[in-house]
Amino acid sequence: MKAPAAPARAATPDLPVVAIVGRPNVGKSTLFNRIVRARRAIVDDAPGVTRDRVLAAAAHAGRAFLCVDTGGFHAAPPRDAAALAAQVRAQTLGAIATADCVVCVFDGPAGIAPEDRETVDLLRKSRKPVVFVVNKIDTAGREPLLGDFYAAGVDELLPVSAAHGRGFEAVLDAIVARLPGVSAVASDESPGARLALIGRPNVGKSSLLNRVLGEERVIVAPEPGTTRDAIDTPIRVGGRPYVLIDTAGIRRRGKIRETLERHGAVRALGTLARTDVVLVVLDAAEGMTDQDARLTGRAWAAGRGLLLLANKWDLVPRERRDARAFRERLVAAHRGFATLPLLCVSAKTGEGLVDLFPMVARIERAYDAALATPALNRALAAAVGEHPPPSPGGRALRFYYATQTARRPPTVTVFTNAPDDVPPAYARYLTGRLAESFSLAGVPLRLLFRPRRASGRPARGTGGRGPGSSRPKRGVARPRRR
Repeated sequence: MKAPAAPARAATPDLPVVAIVGRPNVGKSTLFNRIVRARRAIVDDAPGVTRDRVLAAAAHAGRAFLCVDTGGFHAAPPRDAAALAAQVRAQTLGAIATADCVVCVFDGPAGIAPEDRETVDLLRKSRKPVVFVVNKIDTAGREPLLGDFYAAGVDELLPVSAAHGRGFEAVLDAIVARLPGVSAVASDESPGARLALIGRPNVGKSSLLNRVLGEERVIVAPEPGTTRDAIDTPIRVGGRPYVLIDTAGIRRRGKIRETLERHGAVRALGTLARTDVVLVVLDAAEGMTDQDARLTGRAWAAGRGLLLLANKWDLVPRERRDARAFRERLVAAHRGFATLPLLCVSAKTGEGLVDLFPMVARIERAYDAALATPALNRALAAAVGEHPPPSPGGRALRFYYATQTARRPPTVTVFTNAPDDVPPAYARYLTGRLAESFSLAGVPLRLLFRPRRASGRPARGTGGRGPGSSRPKRGVARPRRR
């Protein structure tokens, strides 16, 4: 058995950090979204929506910084939620400890509360530069509400409406004035490959992230649905930067009842548009379920690199703890996943995680692969020579040339005499053979098929279809004899 993986080192870009804190439902996430100019944190009328730290880059007046949204402080949390509230509080304290500047948000119409006084006392002891903001001051007529908050010992208060933007520029100016250093202009340097943890609720995505980081970076609780936002965490492994994205669990659409769960699922699926490699987390004790298969298919159709992680391997009975047999059972039930990389891991013990980033690196290389044209045409000719395509209607299918036309994922265009006449099964065969020839395991190779002479019709191809898909598009041809 291999030793557990050493924890990755949590890393943030060389940017100052601004943490937004306050009690629940004061509008922290609304302010956060306005600062980062994107809907990165879920906003809802229910209190306590944000639990983990949500990070995103922001900039103002030529200064770049990392903005952190946090969960709310509770003076006296309900007894049945005390454990979760304590974890939320710990996450907020962690954000304050690493911040260069703190934005403390109050709810103007609600008035000052015990949690507000507790927060002010905590920030005073931290000796961090603080911007005190009174939110929900939508009009000048509400500005007298600020008077209540001076009683907490605050010298300067900024009225703002995070929902409407009133007073927002003054808040940004105050933040930038408190940032350390001379200048921190936004860098064009890539933060590294983005790795998204996707899966059903309670399969251990957050536990895996914490294990990889070696710290309690996101909240873990027995009840499903603990994670709601998509949580970005920059890390560095072996000197290489990555961004790990923890997401909310995704159940079947018919089982989703609550609005917040629906928001979380939408955010989780939305990460597919901004990630490079998707880590689909399964429960090893349950095997791959139909919902796991659907999520795997969604990631593949989105054109992302793919790695299956069978978590909770430590809970599998010892007599059944055979990774090869696990793969055989998975493939027997889902033949389309036969070529996908699979690791059996345990977030609890660290087993198997030593292989995680080496496997990710291989998928990254395949995802960005440059396929040499001569080798590509030789592989195509070999595949067609070994298993020639049929001739629908008696018309021979021929191809003339193949070349790579895109990367991430690799895309190949094949020029042929009849792009529309190849059966779907043969297109699947050809895609699989080319992927095998170039060791593109875990990467959706996309084939586009075009006529030799332009006809004005759109290109046809597999469109990256593969695991979890139902019917690939057509297009392949027989090599022309010379």
